[in-house]
Amino acid sequence: MKALILSDIHGNLPALEAIIGRDGDYDVCLFLGDVVDYGPFPKECIQFLREEMDVGVLGNHDNAIARNVDCGCRGDFKQFSEETRAWHRTLVDEQDLQFLRGLPLLARVQLDGKCALLAHATPQGDLFRYLQEEQLDRAVDGVTAEIVILGHTHIQFKKEVGRSIVLNPGSVGLARDGGGACYALWCDGQIHLRRIEYDVQRTIVALEKAPVSQATKEGLSAILRGAKPR
Repeated sequence: MKALILSDIHGNLPALEAIIGRDGDYDVCLFLGDVVDYGPFPKECIQFLREEMDVGVLGNHDNAIARNVDCGCRGDFKQFSEETRAWHRTLVDEQDLQFLRGLPLLARVQLDGKCALLAHATPQGDLFRYLQEEQLDRAVDGVTAEIVILGHTHIQFKKEVGRSIVLNPGSVGLARDGGGACYALWCDGQIHLRRIEYDVQRTIVALEKAPVSQATKEGLSAILRGAKPR
């Protein structure tokens, strides 16, 4: 089995297309939440998930746009999130929002006989907490899954924690640990972390046309080019 594992797409269609161009021959598509906010192509990315996703969970940004509530994101990203979400509300329709509202907080899937738990931020279904590496042991304690797959932090990693493997595929659309489009693959019992280049300039050019402040355009563009947030 080949499972494509995606998280935090954030409206970045060129990044998503680059991944599909390289590893589009998957059997199963798994999604860890946050398809909207920040990037210029939310509707197209939602449409991809509606057509291709097999199992997925809700992210804090998905929840915010779908239910018109705060996303609880990092303070240094709050302006970026609020401004782009207001714009995204003009780009998506009610069917898109219904799709997002239908995503669960937690999901389980069998990968070649192994149980994988999917969640956005924590294995308990918290949408907002940013787990640090030293907090993983306690967060995974008591979880009955051989693989725990999380998103939210935009930082890619794979780590053995107790009897589980904890995996974060990183962010497709707005990596916080350098440039590129990040994702993971499950291939016949093996986990592979992937990071590939994509047409960043296409994303930035589309973002420049957005009805958001120049500060938001410049801040997001810097991260898209690979600058690490402080």
